[in-house]
Amino acid sequence: MAPARIIHTPEEIVRIRRAAAVTAQVRDELARLVHPGMTTFDLDMLAGELIGRTGGESAFKNYCGYPGNICISMNDTVIHGIGSPDQLITEDDIVSMDLGVKIDGALGDTAVTVGFRENPPAEIRRLLEGTREALMEGIAAARCGAYIRDISAAVEKCARKHRLAIVRDYVGHGCGIKLHEPPEVPNYTGWGKGPRLEPGMVICIEPMLNLGTDAVRLDRKDHWTVRTRDGAWSAHFEHMILITENEPEILTWQKMM
Repeated sequence: MAPARIIHTPEEIVRIRRAAAVTAQVRDELARLVHPGMTTFDLDMLAGELIGRTGGESAFKNYCGYPGNICISMNDTVIHGIGSPDQLITEDDIVSMDLGVKIDGALGDTAVTVGFRENPPAEIRRLLEGTREALMEGIAAARCGAYIRDISAAVEKCARKHRLAIVRDYVGHGCGIKLHEPPEVPNYTGWGKGPRLEPGMVICIEPMLNLGTDAVRLDRKDHWTVRTRDGAWSAHFEHMILITENEPEILTWQKMM
């Protein structure tokens, strides 16, 4: 029977902390370098180069057959978008970059959504700010002694405040030595309490919120790309955190947030 959660050893946490920091470094560099005029394939190649410079390797490439270095999801794509030389990034787009780095037998996992307009339309600002805030509210609820459901409730409350739909088909997860470890971390309630949070647990909280409905569809050709069913735009932010005796430690702290 699979465990409900994993408590990492102090030695594992040292390696996980480094992997998460390296992943955050690559994410921040990508967020700085991505620009209109490049293709999503260009962005994926850049990500592969930056990951290689760390001495690690992409945690996503070839994972269950995924072909890219990172997941690149534009506009109505929620997650798992694949870089393509035919997909040009423009100043009107928003781009979600979800990436992982494997190094020294541990993994980091994080995501950010960026836009390019200095003054984006009000609904895009609501989407980006609301999803980012939902992530931080979820992290604030991840205290020792609480339950996974408390994280879910905090994310859900914030999403509702910003009038954003919560993707229910995909959720956060444990991470550290493997890319996906127990427990699952939903962004909505109604499924039970889940495991109690204990020191040594490492989890990824990752709201995926939409401007339209919560319904999504899987691309029938590549069997990876997940888009909103109604074509509304979506945003995705993710941090990897360590549960401690006190406040949660954000292992992939994003300096721009």
